[in-house]
Amino acid sequence: MNRRTFQIAGLVLAASLAFPALAEPMKLTLGHGAAPSNPRNEAAVKFAEIVKAKTGGRIEIQVAHSAQLGDDAAMVTALRSGTLDMSANSQGAMAAVVPEYNALGLPFLFSDIKQAWQLLDGPVGKELAKRTAAKGMVVLGYWDNGIRHVSNSKRPIKAPADLKGLKIRTPPDAMTVDIMQALGADAQQIKFSELYVALQQGVVDGQENPLANIHASKLYEVQKYLSLTGHKYESTPFLISKRTWDRLSAADQKLFLAAAAEATQLQRKLSKEADDKLVGELKAKGVQVETVNRKPFVDATRSVYSKWSEGNSGGFVKQVIQAAR
Repeated sequence: MNRRTFQIAGLVLAASLAFPALAEPMKLTLGHGAAPSNPRNEAAVKFAEIVKAKTGGRIEIQVAHSAQLGDDAAMVTALRSGTLDMSANSQGAMAAVVPEYNALGLPFLFSDIKQAWQLLDGPVGKELAKRTAAKGMVVLGYWDNGIRHVSNSKRPIKAPADLKGLKIRTPPDAMTVDIMQALGADAQQIKFSELYVALQQGVVDGQENPLANIHASKLYEVQKYLSLTGHKYESTPFLISKRTWDRLSAADQKLFLAAAAEATQLQRKLSKEADDKLVGELKAKGVQVETVNRKPFVDATRSVYSKWSEGNSGGFVKQVIQAAR
């Protein structure tokens, strides 16, 4: 009888090794701060669907949108400790841990969004991934958070002088703060989840974000003026906690990378499509849209390049500038 039991146990063990679908089920959580209709959420849901389908339901990923698990900075901390499995996070929050991410947001660095993707898919992206891994997070892909523009409730912004004295909300991102200050604005840090109310109540006069974020979070309801400054590119690093990554089998890690590549292409596609169509949609909602002459804005932010090229991450900053140009 005991011999028979050992034989059955051996067969079960062999089957679990031969067929990963028989392995122990795994439930993971993927958090982010964007609204349900944002390309970030749509891609996160797509990633979860691919993983579930490819594993026959063995690995399920719950997507928590709209900062349900805290703001981006809190989610980065949770990733590093292993209390959160995955996040489609922000460039600014990541820069607080891996300062080299700041370099991606140098003012007017890229001529178009595809140039930014090309840079991230090359040696610069690999170097960032290496530095990210050293901080306890694995990069699965670089999603897109678009080109950032300025909106406000006071007046049209056509030149840097029009920003003088305006209280403009920025994320807690040193590069963005430097850009807004160089343009004469009073930069104020407010959590994105609290931004709508802050704009509505006049705590700040305006904000800067990609069009997709402005639209998905309905900021146009409390902002009359939008200026297409295009002052900064923003990435969305798609991350998994190294502790969670190390729990995955080699086969599952390969599967996650393939699923992430597919989700990355979808997210970038949706983000670009949003940029292409949202100007018209925002105009239809009553927003006054200004197309600015960028040269005065570029000239006003040259000091930002000098500051960051000479800082602690100066070597990497120069590498990014060279790669972009």
